Amino acid sequence: MLYKNRVFPSIWRSIYLVGGLPYVSLLIWLLPLLLCNSGQNSLMAHDEGFYAGRARQMFASGDWIAPWGSAHHKTPGSYWLIASAYKLLGISEFSARLPSAIAGILCLFTIYEIGKIILSKKVAWLTATILSVEFLWLQSCRLAAPDIPTILLVLVAILALLKAEISPQKSYFWLFIAGLSFSLGFLLRSFVIFLPMVALLPYLIGEHRRHRHLFNPMLYLGLVVGVIPTLAWLWLSWLRYGSESFGQLLGFVVELGSDDRNHNGFFFYFWNLPLKSFPWFFFSLLGLAVVIRHPIPRYQLILVGFPLVLLAELSIFSTRLSHYALCLYPFIALLAAVALDWLGNIYQMGFIHQAKSLRSQAKNHLPRNLSYALGIFSIVLIFTGILALNYGDFYLRQRATLCLILGLGWLIVPLIWIARYHFGQKFLTDNYWLASWLIPCWLTLAMAGNLGFLGDYNPNFKAFFQQPAIASILQTHPVYFSQVEDKNSVLLNFYTPIPAARVSAISQVPILSYAWISANNQQLSTPYRVIATLQEYQLIQVLP
Repeated sequence: MLYKNRVFPSIWRSIYLVGGLPYVSLLIWLLPLLLCNSGQNSLMAHDEGFYAGRARQMFASGDWIAPWGSAHHKTPGSYWLIASAYKLLGISEFSARLPSAIAGILCLFTIYEIGKIILSKKVAWLTATILSVEFLWLQSCRLAAPDIPTILLVLVAILALLKAEISPQKSYFWLFIAGLSFSLGFLLRSFVIFLPMVALLPYLIGEHRRHRHLFNPMLYLGLVVGVIPTLAWLWLSWLRYGSESFGQLLGFVVELGSDDRNHNGFFFYFWNLPLKSFPWFFFSLLGLAVVIRHPIPRYQLILVGFPLVLLAELSIFSTRLSHYALCLYPFIALLAAVALDWLGNIYQMGFIHQAKSLRSQAKNHLPRNLSYALGIFSIVLIFTGILALNYGDFYLRQRATLCLILGLGWLIVPLIWIARYHFGQKFLTDNYWLASWLIPCWLTLAMAGNLGFLGDYNPNFKAFFQQPAIASILQTHPVYFSQVEDKNSVLLNFYTPIPAARVSAISQVPILSYAWISANNQQLSTPYRVIATLQEYQLIQVLP
């Protein structure tokens, strides 16, 4: 097999002498990226606030079925995870985000194991390190949302299918795990889990004569066992709300399938994926070309077929959002790792072998050309950062710091090439060259975390609730919600210590009680006084 017979340099050989060391090194690599912050955390409006707020309702009420008083359009798995974190650690942004962070760590370990089976240990380790520095992936690992836990279950299912192949004597166990993972994925993400399941059909059907997974009853037993929690929730919800429980669940899928949200057209992911995973998406295209030219026996339909089918499904689906494509990011990392390993081989050989054709000459010069191109791009980043530092506002100056870190870091890539091949520094092996691509991304994302870009999304909200005059009221009095319908209202609900019921009119709020209202509403007949204003909201007290 391609990559399997590669003789690793001594540094890689020593790394793998200890079986657990790859996991330790990946943990050391990822944990700072997950933990670096500015000292303040605040939730992202809309989705993150929804998940954290609804989980808080479950935890506070003790009702883990539907505490919001009506049938719900999503399965409750993600709310249960976050509410469980609240139960262990209390209500906070850290607790709400903890399930995603843990799932992100386990995703790295799982994709490493998948990479080991399909490719090699070195490529698997590169895959995990690349995945952790893909911007949208890292950001999602730090959000209170179901995406990363769901993708973990998809990766576990894929790993279980692969393990069932290489360990036929344990295939019943691994196929049970695969089925269980997909069913639990439905509990977390409802019908969205069917997209990766369909993307696996080329492998399950195309390679069926070899592995015969579809004829193994344990796969279906796992599916049945895993769906039990969802069925129990649906049954209890049906006892309260009748057929509306099923109608809400199905209606939400129909709405997503027919709603062109934000007018993101068919080609949305073709520009969004390169942007949110830069520069690794472009390496993945090179890796795709490599594995198409040199197919991976038995696993081509997973390495190539799965991401291509999934991309087609996502593009056809009418609702197209960045985080819907997160399941592609581990495979972007896999293919990018293939490309980097291939380029590292060429880098290491240099110009020892005389090229016999123009095509082979172009291939031999590819690491050099990429190094120089990155050097030019780095200079552009550095000059952009300098201009922003000198002429930009505070917002731009913060981002200028990231430009300078990334630009100065990536400038090392061409310098390593020049030092090796123009100044004879042969100790600068391909490991140094590969590291010079990865470490600047790591440093930039770590600094982004320190500046609050990856955790402090609404600092004004958090600061408002920490004011002593406001906190003294909110910590001791319930606050009603009236006429607050903006997406940021979910943040008000989460950060209000004692949220009371939502009312349709201020007249329903008891006298001398407090309420949130829209600051734009000037037609209220009930007398009140304004305690404070937060963006488009007002905290008021109803007067006699």
